[in-house]
Amino acid sequence: MKKNKKMKLKTHRGAAKRFKISSTGKIMRWHSGKRHLLGTKAPRRQRKLAGDVQVNPSDVHNVRLALPYGLK
Repeated sequence: MKKNKKMKLKTHRGAAKRFKISSTGKIMRWHSGKRHLLGTKAPRRQRKLAGDVQVNPSDVHNVRLALPYGLK
């Protein structure tokens, strides 16, 4: 007799490309606005856009649903 197994959840591939989970479990994202039209942006502004930042706590639940198994 076969047991009913729970189906595997699929990772949302768009979210997998946009978010990373840190080793401490925080969900990190990149700043927008760093792709083009960089000549009009001040160097200080570009440096601020360069680093990763933590996802807003109000969005964490939805991102975790999109990344059910976490990503490295």
